[in-house]
Amino acid sequence: MDNVEVFDTGVKGRGLRTTKDLCAGEVVLAEPSFAAVVFDSLSQQVCHSCFRRQANLHRCAQCKFAHYCDRTCQTACWDEHKQECGAIKKNGKAPNENVRLAARVLWRIQKDTGIVSDSQLTSVDQLEDHVADMPADNLKELKIDVHKYLDYCPNTRHGVEYISHIFGIINCNGFTLSDQRGQQAVGVGLFPNLCLVNHDCWPNCAVILNHGNCYSGTRLTMPPCSLRVELRALGKIAENEELTVGYVDFLNVSTDRQRALKHQYHFDCTCKSCSKNLKDDLMMAAKETEGNKPSDELVKEVQELSLECLAKVEAARTAGDFHEVVKLCRECLDKQEPVLADTHLYQLRMLSAASEVLSYLKFFSEAAEYSRRMVEGYMKLYHPNNAQLGMATMRAGVTHWHAGLIEVGHGMICKAYAILMITHGPNHSITKDLESMRMQTEMEQRIFKQNECVYHSMREAALQNKSMGMMAEAVSVEDNVKALFHKQ
Repeated sequence: MDNVEVFDTGVKGRGLRTTKDLCAGEVVLAEPSFAAVVFDSLSQQVCHSCFRRQANLHRCAQCKFAHYCDRTCQTACWDEHKQECGAIKKNGKAPNENVRLAARVLWRIQKDTGIVSDSQLTSVDQLEDHVADMPADNLKELKIDVHKYLDYCPNTRHGVEYISHIFGIINCNGFTLSDQRGQQAVGVGLFPNLCLVNHDCWPNCAVILNHGNCYSGTRLTMPPCSLRVELRALGKIAENEELTVGYVDFLNVSTDRQRALKHQYHFDCTCKSCSKNLKDDLMMAAKETEGNKPSDELVKEVQELSLECLAKVEAARTAGDFHEVVKLCRECLDKQEPVLADTHLYQLRMLSAASEVLSYLKFFSEAAEYSRRMVEGYMKLYHPNNAQLGMATMRAGVTHWHAGLIEVGHGMICKAYAILMITHGPNHSITKDLESMRMQTEMEQRIFKQNECVYHSMREAALQNKSMGMMAEAVSVEDNVKALFHKQ
């Protein structure tokens, strides 16, 4: 914590600023969770200690609810799970994730107070709860959760007002935890120091969940409970400059971002991007061809059609009708392409859905074209070191690789690697997987340049022996191709 200090920002209240000059990719701070829980829907698929998603987890023999990678994870988590285990056994079932997280927070406050180490800059119960700012429906849900908590922990020492305060803190300060590949939200946790970092739509830092030094299922030597968040600098940050992160995705026009921030975090964003509506024109731009643009009426018509189609795509995807998703995307993109610019949000969202589902269905050539267009649009909108840009570029690179477009695929993987080295660091499992892919595609590209026919024939032989991995993994290495190429 030597890199940062708490200071009064004025209008925004407390914030964090750096105490020295920082470089891109430098870890500003690292913090373990004060408390964290797995989502209800993934309680049997994600380890309740390290939050890795994997098969064949071991179930707690007492409560029959918590699941762990192995005895190491179970032992490391016992202090947090001990009281939870007894409460679940007594109640016969586990409550929802909000109640479970509140219970873990309150148990830890009762045991260790709100500050558990010298590096913690604020007590948990000193964080903002915004209960007074909640709309009626949210307040009603909060009160229901408070009653559920009292049923779950009837012998609690805390009063209703304090319990409501903790639920409010969780509501506006909870940090979503992703799996080890960064592909799916699997839980929620509370990180007090991170809560002090204010929002900016064009931030100078990124927050990354680091699951510890574990790669390809092999646990390396390190302290137990290594799950932590890392705040990393996206570029040069000068001494005494405020540290900021993005609470919402930048890929929304400023009014939509402001609305989302007001609803979830109860403040009016006045950052430079919002106050000057930066890049809003690109996000809603019409296509210009040789100085000519489509009429406003046509643009409005295509935008309305796009919104309707995006809703249908989401419904079809939720229902698992992926061929219907592809059909809808193709039809909509045909109508968008001559009217909307390549940076228009609705077209980018449709390209994202199309490339993802086509990759899942293994139509890699078509998926590659859509993903290329998507990444090109993203690069004109996102911060050059944005983590989501890096992940999207990685997926697009893998898609091109799977499509046999090795040169483009390798180039994209290299670009993604450069971004994720800054946002995730060299020891993150995603970066390590990407490094393996970068080396593999570099070797394949050399063979491709030497003899295209040999490359494609070897590739076909490999694909006949073993099907390529699903895009949902997005990080698999083509083992058969690799084996054949190594023989060269």
